[in-house]
Amino acid sequence: MNKSMVQLITSVLLLATVLVTGVEVYAQSIVENKSLYKAPFATHSPNVDGVADDPVWAKAEWKPIENVLIGDNLTPEDFSGRMKVVWDSSALYLLVEIVDDVLSDVYADPLVHYWDDEALEIFIDEDASGGDHQYNHSAFAYHVALDNQVVDSGPDKQAHLYNHHLTSAWRRNKTSTVWEVKLKVYADGYVDGDKKIKPVKLVKGKRLGFMLAYCDNDGGESREHFIASEDIVAVNGDRNRGWITADVFGVLELVK
Repeated sequence: MNKSMVQLITSVLLLATVLVTGVEVYAQSIVENKSLYKAPFATHSPNVDGVADDPVWAKAEWKPIENVLIGDNLTPEDFSGRMKVVWDSSALYLLVEIVDDVLSDVYADPLVHYWDDEALEIFIDEDASGGDHQYNHSAFAYHVALDNQVVDSGPDKQAHLYNHHLTSAWRRNKTSTVWEVKLKVYADGYVDGDKKIKPVKLVKGKRLGFMLAYCDNDGGESREHFIASEDIVAVNGDRNRGWITADVFGVLELVK
């Protein structure tokens, strides 16, 4: 091999290194521009009963739910919220503490105006790939109602129940409402009605797109406020973008 050939190969390898490094830096910058929440491993599955007394919750840090995406004049007495997340190989577990002066379920049909009733909303993107998910399952926007019905829109642009994806329970005490949720995570290959599709197995180091929000209805026909764990930049004046694109989600990292 002559000297010129060696120089050519060396140049190609250097260029490849620069390109790969550039991709890595770009990928890191994307994560750095999002909030990163680290969920610790659960040595045992917490009991989903709306009572926050399981020792496993002590391992996780609180993350506030404080970004008002819809509505104004929100006071701490009207609403304040925070949440924790832990995981095991089969599911994510959420503990959510909500202070809300009024809980309201106006629409009896779980598939009608489900976003206007009081609801916990869990956004999850299994591979943290972002992108449009409005009418596909590259990500999910689970609306968990007071009757524990779980709703999201499907590829047919219709609302569907996804009660088999998660288990939830809530209880109201003197100071707050406590929600506990067990959420099985499905990949973007999920197909409605296909019972053969199984949730993914969760592992240490996995990163998921994640956001949690709350629909606050004080008894009217529509929600007064929509409050999220992520701050979203408005597009044409609209900050309610989570149900359309997973690009606005934060990052949930599974750690030991």
